[in-house]
Amino acid sequence: MEELARESISLLAKPALQSDSPNLSSAGAIFIMLKSALGAGLLNFPWAFSKAGGITPAVLVELASLIFLISGLVILGYAASISTQTTYQGVVRKICGAAIGKLCEVCFILNLFMISVAFLRVVGDQLEKLCDSFYPNETLSGGLSRQHWFTDHRFTLSALCILVIFPLSIPRAIEFQKYTSILGTLAACYLMLVIIIKYYLQTDHLVKLERHGSSGASSWASVFSVIPTICFGFQCHEAGVAIYSSMSNKKFSHWVLVSVLSMLFCLLIYSLTGLYGYLTFGADVAADILMSYPGNDVVVIVARLLFGISIITIYPIVLLLGRSVLQDICLSSKHSYVLTREPYEKWTRAILTTAWVVATLVIALCVPDISKVISVIGGISAFFIFIFPGLCLVCAMETEPIKPRTKSCLMIWGIVTILCGTFIFGQSTTIAVMELLHKL
Repeated sequence: MEELARESISLLAKPALQSDSPNLSSAGAIFIMLKSALGAGLLNFPWAFSKAGGITPAVLVELASLIFLISGLVILGYAASISTQTTYQGVVRKICGAAIGKLCEVCFILNLFMISVAFLRVVGDQLEKLCDSFYPNETLSGGLSRQHWFTDHRFTLSALCILVIFPLSIPRAIEFQKYTSILGTLAACYLMLVIIIKYYLQTDHLVKLERHGSSGASSWASVFSVIPTICFGFQCHEAGVAIYSSMSNKKFSHWVLVSVLSMLFCLLIYSLTGLYGYLTFGADVAADILMSYPGNDVVVIVARLLFGISIITIYPIVLLLGRSVLQDICLSSKHSYVLTREPYEKWTRAILTTAWVVATLVIALCVPDISKVISVIGGISAFFIFIFPGLCLVCAMETEPIKPRTKSCLMIWGIVTILCGTFIFGQSTTIAVMELLHKL
């Protein structure tokens, strides 16, 4: 497990991966896929089941999305093999052209930025519940309650960012992650088991099963509204190219097997979490499932701590990836020779890190719950799961020597994938903008 953890950090923390020394095993590839996919999105899946209108429509949307999720990974592996590039944006730039490559870089930065916001929002929620557990609000006369200033999530999250997250994010490399990279997967599995056990410990779970299992979606819009959550939850495609490039066995059939197994494991964990979380709370489930449980439950407190620590250790990796893309853009300017010199490099890194942490913190404190962030991330994720892989497939078919009938089928599938991604992005963005205008 320690070796898998070392492989994980070497991939996720190094955007410019060297492909001349492939040594990643099949088990390591699947593990890193799971680490990339299993994260904060898991907390939102029970809410997504409720939003979809029940178990049946939610599972059907998951299964339909799984086809495109696996297809995207398979296409990216194929595109990486014919382009000989080792990064996602490098593959897109080589196959689709410089303009699409620039768009990919912009989407990459936006996606990583919003993921950082989601991470801080989750940490803020867990801090709020943990503070309530250890320092209950004071009850005043008239039934009113007063919160301690040091338990306010705005103070605790800001202090955490200044004292812990920023110092962990400022270094050029984050080697300590080799000791903590497995924590996210363990936290996800622990949360899934807690939700299942909590459901069966209820005395009225059979009644709830009958009541919730037969509920239906109110409209097609409700069903489609959960797709951004699914995209965010299963999102590991950005790391897919780097993982494929580091595998010792690059046979296409082997990569297909790794992609299928990774997505099936994710499907199992996400489906069980969403199913039992929804059966436990029904339509009353919170956007963050842990917020629905009592604050004084020891088992749930452990889950909050695991998830919180996991996200705190993963946040610096996300920031490092986003900062590396920003630094690459800076290095492409005519003053790049100045920025690479030691004093200027340190100042550039410090400024970018400070701006990233401050901006994500401000947005996280203004967002009411994680579902609002995920709706935006899910839309951006459509580029990496649907649109860019579809574009790569269509562009690759123009030059690859393949039988005409096979080429036509693949081009049609690429176009279908692009159209589906465009629809998901448009729908998610429209809903996010409408909700913002409604509040204004």
